[in-house]
Amino acid sequence: MAWPFRRKREMPEGLWQVCSGCEKYVYKQQVEEALNCCPECGEHFPISGYPRIDITVDPGSFREIGADIISRDVLGFVDAKGEYRKKLRKTRKRSRASDACVVGRGAIEGIEAIVAALDFSFMGGSMGYAVGEKVALALETALADELPCIVFSASGGARMHEGALSLMQMAKTSAAVHRFKERGRRPFVSVLTHPTTGGVTASFSALGDVTIAEPKALIGFAGPRVIEQTIRQELPDGFQRSEFLMDKGYVDIIVPRGEMRATLAHLLTLLLPGG
Repeated sequence: MAWPFRRKREMPEGLWQVCSGCEKYVYKQQVEEALNCCPECGEHFPISGYPRIDITVDPGSFREIGADIISRDVLGFVDAKGEYRKKLRKTRKRSRASDACVVGRGAIEGIEAIVAALDFSFMGGSMGYAVGEKVALALETALADELPCIVFSASGGARMHEGALSLMQMAKTSAAVHRFKERGRRPFVSVLTHPTTGGVTASFSALGDVTIAEPKALIGFAGPRVIEQTIRQELPDGFQRSEFLMDKGYVDIIVPRGEMRATLAHLLTLLLPGG
C-alpha cells in the first residue's frame, strides 16, 4: 500500500532575509522590531528617511518642513540609462519621497529640535539642489527658532545629474553650518550612517559640534578601492569604518541604532544652555 504524502506547503515570500553580517536567515518581523537591525548579530541594515525620523523623534511630534523643495532636471541631463527627469519621476513614485532628504521639527524625549535625515534609497542619497537646500533650511530654521539641529547622513556623494549645481551644495551647506555656529547657542549634531561618502562627507557632515556614527558605517570621501589604486598600498583592516575613524579622532562616539534616541536626548541635555 502506498503511503499518502503530504502536499508540500509553500513558504510565503518576503518573510525572511539574509543578514549581510552573519549570513543567517532572519525573520523580517524581528528585523523590523530591532529597528532594521539583525536580531542575531546586530548588523545595521539601511533605513530610509521617514522611518529614520519615526524611530528618532517622539511619536506624533514630527512636523515636516520644506516638503515642496525638489530637484529638477534643469540641465536636461541624459546618460546611458536614460533621462534624469524620468529617473526622478520613477524614484519619487517608488519611494513616495520628494527627494533624498526629509526635514522637520520634532521632539526627542521632550526636547524640541530640528531633525533632517538623508535617504540612501533615493538615488543613493546623492546631494543635489534639493538636498543641499533642505539641509541649509534645517540649519537656518534651527538658528531662527533657537533649537538644536540634528542631521543624519547617508549618501554616495554629489548628484552628477545636476553638474556644478550639485557641487555648489557643499559650499551652501558648509556656510549654513558656519552661520549656525557663529550666531547661535545651540548644538549641531552630525550622525553618520552607512554609507556617508563623497561631497556630503566633505561638507556639512564633518562639521558637527558632536559627530556620532552608527557601528561599522563606511565613512570617507573616496572609496577604499580608489584610494588603494591611488597610493598603491594595502589599506589597514576596517579602514574608513566607524570604529577606525573613532580611533583616529574623526568620530566622537559610536551609537547603536537602538540607543540613538536616548543618547541624543542625553547629549542635548548636556549641551543646551543651562544643561
